[in-house]
Amino acid sequence: MAALFSLDLSGNKLGGPIPPSISALTFLSHLNLSNNNLSGRIPTGNQLQTLIDPSIYDGNKHLCGAPLPKNCSSHEDRTVEPKKTHEAADEPNKVWFYLNITCGFTTGFWGVVTVLVLKKQWRHKLFVFAEETMDKIHVAIMVRVNKMKRRRQAIQS
Repeated sequence: MAALFSLDLSGNKLGGPIPPSISALTFLSHLNLSNNNLSGRIPTGNQLQTLIDPSIYDGNKHLCGAPLPKNCSSHEDRTVEPKKTHEAADEPNKVWFYLNITCGFTTGFWGVVTVLVLKKQWRHKLFVFAEETMDKIHVAIMVRVNKMKRRRQAIQS
């Protein structure tokens, strides 16, 4: 699609705004969107700047912006309003999301700490497990270091 040379969508009863992604068609030299129900601001950028014939948008009463003589006012620009509404509606969801994450972490953390404080046997087993694990890691590192020293001595002699 990126190498599309010509696009004729005239008379197809298409509705809504023209997608901004159409401006990414860099090889587009012929475009016809006439006689549809398109609305909102005509996207700008790349090849669409070179398509200055307003007849390619004929029959779309609610289109505005260059190259049409009808300028867009803020209430006519239907492509911008839904984004603002969506962002504003999404804000309370973000607050609840982070609040839930914080509550879950706090509950889990203090639950584990409380159990370790109250149960001496579990606390003892945790510390024994941690100490044994650290010993195993220390032994594994020392074995590798000694192997590397032996190889280096074998190469040098």
